[in-house]
Amino acid sequence: MTRRTAPTPQPARETLTRRRVLEAAVELADAGGLETLSMRKLGQAVGVEAMSLYNHVANKEDLLDGMVDLVFDEVELPVPGDDWQRAMRQRAISVRLALSRHRWAIGLMESRATPGPATLRHHDAVLGCLRRAGFSLALTAHAVSALDSYVYGFALQEKALPFDTPEETAEVAESILSGFDAGEYPYLTEIATAHVLRPGYAYGDEFTFGLDLILDGLRRQQTG
Repeated sequence: MTRRTAPTPQPARETLTRRRVLEAAVELADAGGLETLSMRKLGQAVGVEAMSLYNHVANKEDLLDGMVDLVFDEVELPVPGDDWQRAMRQRAISVRLALSRHRWAIGLMESRATPGPATLRHHDAVLGCLRRAGFSLALTAHAVSALDSYVYGFALQEKALPFDTPEETAEVAESILSGFDAGEYPYLTEIATAHVLRPGYAYGDEFTFGLDLILDGLRRQQTG
């Protein structure tokens, strides 16, 4: 008599959730940019037909809202009792690091008309930190505008640069310098040779210098 063997049990399919859909969308956008993200590709990434995704996201705008909310959820928030200047510095650094991981999000972080809970929690914590520190409503608004304009502007400029590594920076600088005669642009030559081409230079290191200028100015406004 032939002995029948029991079929090998198949692992249960992971239940699809809104968060898993959003995480997969973020992974796709990180890899190829928002322009490569489609509902068809997203469905393939999570193992369902594209139409099934609409059980978890209402439309493409809802998808983007959720993706931005995940990025905000990565940002380190001020903790009640922290010194406001230290908290705002760390928050700004954390936002820039999140944007360096998710470059597609630059330009989207403040654009959502229906922000998610992490987005709202983030903004409320920032405002609360400043108000508890004694900032007036007007100075709070000025501070958030100045800080966010700097952080997002720096991230946008950093994204647009034609280099990432120190080696690429040196290659681009040397290529530019070779295109004109010595002495033709003396100040460009000076900053390239004496600053940019020095070992270990990284454009991203400029971030904290400008950030501290803004924070020092805000402290003077707060105590003045």
